[in-house]
Amino acid sequence: MPKRKGALSWALYDWANSAFSTTVMAGFFPIFFKDFWSKGQSATESTFWLGVAVSSASLLVSIMAPMLGAFADRSAARKKSLLCFAWFGSLMTGGLYFVAAGNWQLAATIYMLACVGFYGANVFYDALIVSVSDDGDVDIVSGRGYALGYLGGGVLFLVNVLMVWKPEFFGLRDAEQAKQLSFLTVAIWWMVFSIPLLLNVPEPQGGEKMNFLRAAREGFAQLAVTFHEIRKMKVILMFLAAYWLYIDGVDTIISMSVDFGKAIGFGDTELITALLMVQFVAFPFAYLLGWMGQKFGAKKIIMVCIAIYLLVTVMGARMDLHPYEIFGFSINKFYALAFMVGTVQGGIQALSRSYYSRLVPKDKAAEFFGFYNMLGKFAAIIGPVLMGTVARMTGEPRAGIQSIAILFILGAILLWRVNDVKNRTAEATP
Repeated sequence: MPKRKGALSWALYDWANSAFSTTVMAGFFPIFFKDFWSKGQSATESTFWLGVAVSSASLLVSIMAPMLGAFADRSAARKKSLLCFAWFGSLMTGGLYFVAAGNWQLAATIYMLACVGFYGANVFYDALIVSVSDDGDVDIVSGRGYALGYLGGGVLFLVNVLMVWKPEFFGLRDAEQAKQLSFLTVAIWWMVFSIPLLLNVPEPQGGEKMNFLRAAREGFAQLAVTFHEIRKMKVILMFLAAYWLYIDGVDTIISMSVDFGKAIGFGDTELITALLMVQFVAFPFAYLLGWMGQKFGAKKIIMVCIAIYLLVTVMGARMDLHPYEIFGFSINKFYALAFMVGTVQGGIQALSRSYYSRLVPKDKAAEFFGFYNMLGKFAAIIGPVLMGTVARMTGEPRAGIQSIAILFILGAILLWRVNDVKNRTAEATP
């Protein structure tokens, strides 16, 4: 019973922090950044600076990841470290409520720091799963975390959306005040639902105290050893290069799609509805694509997902405010794009992980997955800056989203060259 209670409390952290990724990162921050904090700036200028903020947070956590990993693997302070990052991120998120109109510099800085808290806490969150599970139930425990994350993020986002659509029902002045207040609700939600983890998840024993310099030295030393081994394995190296490129494109679309929609003239109601659609479409399609990967091969289905993302960038580059006319029905173009993204968003991430698990040496799975997770944190560095820079140089947001296609094309080319059938057995053994 104590272990089951700890596993549920661990999973509840996903319920807690998904409010930030859904309501803030994907939803209201891009809208408020463009309409409120960047008022008076051109659409392409605000897109550029939002891209810089997102990429800077990803880069900073990527640099810190080896140090954080050293703490997670060797120290007995995973829980304390997680809560330090989580509550720091919560405080930064709540701080957005107090940023005045037009002060985009402060808003972008606080948002970047909130993202650092979010990404940094996840390093320790992943490491704590060994405290609440064993080989017989780790998949179930991990899956419960994802499920509660979808549900928790969706529930609070729905409440925040209702606040925007019906502000008078909540005693608010207008939709603008509702969006501003949503940052405060996320901060409280994130902090409150982190408490069960603090109370019920056991801290791994046998660790040792480690100062900042030692954590940095040991973390980067382990990274160098793992990279040296991976360099000898052509199949794994090729897949990781492909993954880094196409997942950067995926993360860029997740973090920049609302800003893109605002830049080309779609209204807040349409954008928020599209985000809710992605939430509810992604969940069943993640299961469906997992079944298809099992039946037809994960690599083939990942290639299909990349093809759909490529189609999304092409459609985005040609998007206008006029609806599609299909069988006599008018369909909002942004909704169509959101539906397409929802069909592949969860599946491409899940299949990438399962495909990688088939490539790595079984006796070094933890070590190699540590490198895989660190590489994932490097994602969303190139894409947002590329999208923002191209949009700024051309003065056309559609050119910005079109530029993301290069990440999917290069990723697909490298993935196609991963010869897992011929070379995996030989190269998986150094």
